[in-house]
Amino acid sequence: MTESARMLTGRCYCGAVHYEVADQFLYAANCHCSNCRRTTGSAFKPFAGIERAKLAVTQGQDGLMIYGGEDLNNTHCRACGSLLFSVVRDGAYVHVAMGTLVDDPTIRPTEHIFVGSKAPWYTITDDLPQHEEFAGQGDA
Repeated sequence: MTESARMLTGRCYCGAVHYEVADQFLYAANCHCSNCRRTTGSAFKPFAGIERAKLAVTQGQDGLMIYGGEDLNNTHCRACGSLLFSVVRDGAYVHVAMGTLVDDPTIRPTEHIFVGSKAPWYTITDDLPQHEEFAGQGDA
């Protein structure tokens, strides 16, 4: 990790797993795909993308529940089930679930993706761009 980067902390609901990540996110979005909705139990998953090497689990490594493979997975706390991050793009990046960040990142979501499969009961009320599927690097 870059020493000069501001480091952010994150953790799961029960506190068993903690992580740190550089405040150097490359993109952030709100994903409305059915997989993100089911994984989070919410209308969408706000996430921020960064190179995988810039995130480190600092407590509770043995308490992780990884759903998927080494290079494409959702990483949860085994005890409470919190989705912490997803490993994506052939294992090169992680999508940090922004709700698990303790510290305030400098980035904010800039778009809504996969709105073609958003929950019918949820209405997007902001002015961020909306994409039927993914756009650019914010792919879920």
